[in-house]
Amino acid sequence: MIFQSCETIDSYFDILPLDWQETIVPFWKDLKTSTKAYVLLDNNQIIAGGLVFSQCPPDMLYARDEAEAWLNKGYLYVGFIYVIEERRHQNLGSIWLDNLKKMFPKQKYWLTIEDLKLDTFYTKNGFKKVKSLNNHGIEEVLYTYVS
Repeated sequence: MIFQSCETIDSYFDILPLDWQETIVPFWKDLKTSTKAYVLLDNNQIIAGGLVFSQCPPDMLYARDEAEAWLNKGYLYVGFIYVIEERRHQNLGSIWLDNLKKMFPKQKYWLTIEDLKLDTFYTKNGFKKVKSLNNHGIEEVLYTYVS
């Protein structure tokens, strides 16, 4: 398995569910210079990946001030972490995060989740719950990671 920066972003977007694509692709032109995609490859096929943002990502526009505060403190936003369906339950999300943390050992990260069942996954991977946010009546939880 290889962890690397994704040079052809369309190949990463192609593995994402359609509703995720609709959330990121329209904004990509404005984000591509400040956002990096990293993928896990197995036999030259993308099996998992995620995006690392250094400016407010589109899914955080509802809380732009909150996003800017974390970014201004040197945290990068991690989002759109995805593992292809047929490779789920193989610890690939954790492997992706571990590789990211090894590649940038001093970097701090933050993220939000709305699927609260993911709490166990992120806390297992060293993220700490910071606070809840209200996204138009839906609770999202903000987590941070500091090495």
